[in-house]
Amino acid sequence: MRCPECGYEDSKVIDSRPTDGRIRRRRECLSCKCRFTTYEIVEDIPLMVVKKDHSIEPFDRIKLAERIRRATVKRPVSYEMIENMVDEIEADLKNHLQKEVSSTQIGDMVLDKLKSTDHVAYIRFASVYKEFDDAESFISIISELEDKPDNKVPEVKENE
Repeated sequence: MRCPECGYEDSKVIDSRPTDGRIRRRRECLSCKCRFTTYEIVEDIPLMVVKKDHSIEPFDRIKLAERIRRATVKRPVSYEMIENMVDEIEADLKNHLQKEVSSTQIGDMVLDKLKSTDHVAYIRFASVYKEFDDAESFISIISELEDKPDNKVPEVKENE
């Protein structure tokens, strides 16, 4: 960091603290001992979603959460569970350090989360996401769920 007084290019940090989404650093020039303050902000590159029609729009976590909520209406899936799913999906997307991601990739991630959370919500989401247009599509996805032994299918307990 260049000193504002003498232009020397080296300084030491005396104090550092977060303020208002940025980091405030108090510095001292190693040449003239002038003290000055700098602010650092984290550069957040927005994640862009490439839609099926090839249009591009910014990733919208609220929109994603709403789509999941629609699939989980009247299901035993809490608001916190939905928020956790969205948090995990968003973190996973950002950790891959890609600037653009396809809506198909996001949809597949949602399906993976719903498959392990609630099968009815999984089928609802899949029917819209995969654009089911006949009963055979529903039968196919339901049989896929039944064929997997590791899926948690709720057991119905009979009265004893």
